[in-house]
Amino acid sequence: MKHQLLLSAASLALVLAAAPAFAAETATPATANTEVDAVIVIGQGQSRQVQTLKDDSISLEAAGTSPLKAIDKLPGVTFQSADAFGAYEWSARISIRGFNQNQLGFTLDGVPLGDMSYGNHNGLHISRAITNENIGRIDLAQGAGALGVASTSNLGGTLQFFSRAPSQDFGGQLNVTGGSDQMHRVFGRVDSGAIDALGGLRGYASVATQKTDKWKGGSEQKQFQYDLKAVLPVGQGELTAFYNGSQRREQDYQDLSFSLIKRLGRDWDNVQPNWGLAVAAARAYQTNTALPAPYTTVDDAYYAGAGIRDDQLYGLGLKMPLTDKIKLDATAYGHTNEGQGLWYTPYVASPGFGTAGSTAAPLSIRTTEYDISRSGLTAGLTIDLGAHELTGGFWTEKNDMNQARRFYAETAAAPSRNSLQFQENPFFTQWQYRFETETLTGYVSDTWTINDALKVNFGFKAMKVTNNVQRIAGNPLAGEIESENSFLPQVGVVYKVMPDLEFFGGYTENMAAYVSAATSGPFASQNQAAVDYIAKTLNPETSKTIELGARYRTDRFQGVAALYHVTFEDRLLAASTAAPILGLPAVLSNVGGVETSGVELAGEYKLTDNWSLYGAYTYNQSEYQDDVLNGSGVVVARTAGKEVVNTPKNIFKGEVKFELAGFYSKLGVAHTGERYYTYENIGGQVDSTTVADLTLGYRFDGETWGKGLEIQANITNLTDEDYISTIGSGGFVNSDPNGTTQTVLTAPPRQFFVSIKKTF
Repeated sequence: MKHQLLLSAASLALVLAAAPAFAAETATPATANTEVDAVIVIGQGQSRQVQTLKDDSISLEAAGTSPLKAIDKLPGVTFQSADAFGAYEWSARISIRGFNQNQLGFTLDGVPLGDMSYGNHNGLHISRAITNENIGRIDLAQGAGALGVASTSNLGGTLQFFSRAPSQDFGGQLNVTGGSDQMHRVFGRVDSGAIDALGGLRGYASVATQKTDKWKGGSEQKQFQYDLKAVLPVGQGELTAFYNGSQRREQDYQDLSFSLIKRLGRDWDNVQPNWGLAVAAARAYQTNTALPAPYTTVDDAYYAGAGIRDDQLYGLGLKMPLTDKIKLDATAYGHTNEGQGLWYTPYVASPGFGTAGSTAAPLSIRTTEYDISRSGLTAGLTIDLGAHELTGGFWTEKNDMNQARRFYAETAAAPSRNSLQFQENPFFTQWQYRFETETLTGYVSDTWTINDALKVNFGFKAMKVTNNVQRIAGNPLAGEIESENSFLPQVGVVYKVMPDLEFFGGYTENMAAYVSAATSGPFASQNQAAVDYIAKTLNPETSKTIELGARYRTDRFQGVAALYHVTFEDRLLAASTAAPILGLPAVLSNVGGVETSGVELAGEYKLTDNWSLYGAYTYNQSEYQDDVLNGSGVVVARTAGKEVVNTPKNIFKGEVKFELAGFYSKLGVAHTGERYYTYENIGGQVDSTTVADLTLGYRFDGETWGKGLEIQANITNLTDEDYISTIGSGGFVNSDPNGTTQTVLTAPPRQFFVSIKKTF
């Protein structure tokens, strides 16, 4: 019956074919009607809690800063990273209302980015999908994205990124940045302007290159990106094509523990370039002799680790009014990825170590390798029937992903490999699997404008995701797992009491599809019996979200207050069985539910034409509802009533901005309450932090050399706060009373950056 309902929903969606980016009520950007000249726009007219961040705000961050760090100022959001830019993917963690990154939804111009996790199986991180300077705006829905968002992981909120459009006029932009730790970045963009001889075709091409030393330890992090985009008018519509490429090479920071920080300090890291120390520690482990100082275990530090990613993301979109009442919106896209995550592991020696005359090192390089090839289509129609606006749509994707665990030999005298290059010629493949994921979603929705004051929207989406696995090497593993739900409803209402005041509310149900990977999700056990059990017994995770709120807007002020309650059911937990470097499989089980309640307040007030204030406060209470039981019904983790990991109860964000005669400045402050990385809340509590960033800049004026010239200085961590940023980098654990779990990363100290920007 469910299958029939799903096919019916998909068929109806195909007939109506709705806009892929969002439902009708979000089809017009929230920026359209606000009277406040704000870079953060509080979504007037929306039936859900939503804000829009414009490129003006993103550009005030230090060059190269992740857009995820830029949206950290919005209510309900917690973001951490071990680098100043928030771009180091191993450490980047975003949490919204108690939902972690792999439980959120992300798109770029309607194209799905997957769950943006580090070892991504179905997408890529926004920092690789597009150059930061080409992002035009970001829409955040904290509780529930619109029905048409192309995501199967958005139990919680959704983030929709939108690229800047090509200019109608010929021109360009050149930004050069330098700063702390030998950081330098160059961004260049050329816009063709509208070319009349080619029917008004316009486009741009951009290139960005960035390189910086790590703020502690050895080596560097670097990235090269290029973006191409073209828009061709077609009647009353337009055809858009894009091709974005990224080559990312980042050296890792070592995962730390409370005890490591206490013993060796916050600046302790992997020992690169001290090859001799790394070899000595590995030899001691392999020969069961005393470790060299300052090691007490080989997990104290490794020689190095790295993340290497090459991506190409491309697509073709068409927006076309078919009649004065019907609009078509369709996008076909493709994405390829090749990646390796590597460690120098002392647990596996290179072949030949210990034999007479061998040059083999007592360590080796261990990789987790990714190869993604996916293609998909979102398509649809919006039908204007006067008081009713009907939408419906579908999204289909096929994703092929190969994943492998391999080992590469090293030499004892000196490193013979570059850890920031793809490794070749392994001496051992521990496992390799081929995954195929087929996704089909469809939705229908009606937005009913009852009168000038009252608007109601209601609809539902259906989802079917099929995961297949085939073994190439390693433990025998094959089979198919489905995630299916034919009715996930969404209802919302907006009531405008007066021109400046409106109330909103909504109810949404969502489901997260299973993950296709050997390192997470139902296949991570790499055990056929466990996979068969999960397929027959466990249910995908689901959420039910209720929101109520009010928005108020005048010429100088805009504000929002929202209450929310979320019921998270069938929570799946993959329990780690050892240190991450050992690569032992995690075991997936259903561990009950989570209840979340909270309040969000945000507002921006323009004090004068030169001064403005922004503030956001969030109180969030997320608690596990059940203890974790094993297969025999015995309690293995007493989590009932405990706080959800990485979820602070109190978050405050504030900004003061000033602008006068070309000079501009922004002081941002973020307070994040205590957080746990332990499910039982026994040990593992990270202290609250208050961190400030400062921006100072000057825009030159005139028609000579100063036209389009701008200088901007950024100081991150202004007060040089010493704090732990990322938690859960090595996974979350039941308890850690002695603080020995290596799963935290310290934040960078105060850093300085200066950019010179020129447009022409």
